[in-house]
Amino acid sequence: MSVNEVEQKWEPKILVFACNWCTYAGADLAGLGRLQYPPNARILRVPCSGRVNPQFIIKAFQRGVDGVLVAGCHPGDCHYTTGNYFTRRRFLLMRRLMEYMGMEPERLQNRWISGSEGPKVQQVITEITEEIRALGPNRKLRDDQWNN
Repeated sequence: MSVNEVEQKWEPKILVFACNWCTYAGADLAGLGRLQYPPNARILRVPCSGRVNPQFIIKAFQRGVDGVLVAGCHPGDCHYTTGNYFTRRRFLLMRRLMEYMGMEPERLQNRWISGSEGPKVQQVITEITEEIRALGPNRKLRDDQWNN
C-alpha cells in the first residue's frame, strides 16, 4: 500500500472532554434525538471542563489523537460557578504552547454547549472532524516517534 493510499484511508481521531452537567447531557440529547455525528469522536465525561488538566491534553496527542475538544457549560452557567473560566484561561495557554511546539493550535478546540443543545453537539463535532481532516494526521507528539 502506498503512502498516498494510506493518507486517503486515514480518518481523524478526536477526543472530546465533555462537562457532565452540560455538554455530556447535550450529547445524550443528540443521541436520544438520533442525531448522527461522525464516529471519529470519542466522548469522555468529566465533572467539569475546568477539571481537564493540560497534561491530559498532551497525553491524548502523544497517544495518537489528532484533535481534542474541551466542551463545557456556557460562561456564567457553570455548575461549579467558575470552572469554565479556568477552562478558558488554560485553553488560551495550551494553544500558545502547541504553537511553540510546532503543532497546529487548531487541533485543540473549546466550545460552550448546554444540556439542551443536542443539535449543536452534532454540528460542533462534524465541524471539528472536517477541520482536523483538512489538517491531516498528528505527527508531532506521537509516543511511537519518541520511543525509538
